[in-house]
Amino acid sequence: MIPQQYVWMVWSCAFLIPWALLYWAFPAHRRAMLWAAAFTAPFGLTEPLFVPEYWDPPSLFDLAHQTGFDIESPIFSFGIGGIAAVLYNIATGRAARPMDSGEMSAPRHRYHRWAIAAPLIAFPPLYLFGWNPIYPAIAAMAVGAVASVACRSDLTAKTGIGGLLFLVYYALFLWGLEGLSPGYIDRVWNLGAISGVKLLGLPAEELLFAFAFGAYWSGVYEHFTWKRLAAHQ
Repeated sequence: MIPQQYVWMVWSCAFLIPWALLYWAFPAHRRAMLWAAAFTAPFGLTEPLFVPEYWDPPSLFDLAHQTGFDIESPIFSFGIGGIAAVLYNIATGRAARPMDSGEMSAPRHRYHRWAIAAPLIAFPPLYLFGWNPIYPAIAAMAVGAVASVACRSDLTAKTGIGGLLFLVYYALFLWGLEGLSPGYIDRVWNLGAISGVKLLGLPAEELLFAFAFGAYWSGVYEHFTWKRLAAHQ
């Protein structure tokens, strides 16, 4: 069995394997993968908000326990961000193409920047309610997904299906984590501070996080860079 202080590092690095494979296999999506991964990685620095309130993983050099920060979280964030942005595109054979100026000037796009920033705007007031931090994080990303669709109705299918695709993808990794270190979720997640509900052995909050993250992040590249989806040529 892998020593407990290395499980989080091994699991976070495991997300880089499919990331690298998809990056190699689908050159048309490399720009989106790199952009989304680089944009997501800094969110790993929010880890002190979640340790130990939501979970308390043994980490490399015991950094999570000592400081709240760790090395694993930016790696994890990099891996999931790059994948969530392109799963739908790869599954449907579509690629991002520039929008024309007429589309960009449509009235609904006057809220373009607000829609993109919606999760960042929503999280602080939600956090002040004193809930376990995973709940404002989930709610903020859900707000972002709804705002994105309101601004970019052409991304509706990608938002919904992208959320489901990432939910399945992430669940597979959670089951892999339990296989890597049986009982790890019960030991590390603060189940007493959240609902304690499990679905197929996985915390409901993790599954809600996966869907909300995938729903918002699946369209963030196209939304931010003024791209729309078209059949891959």
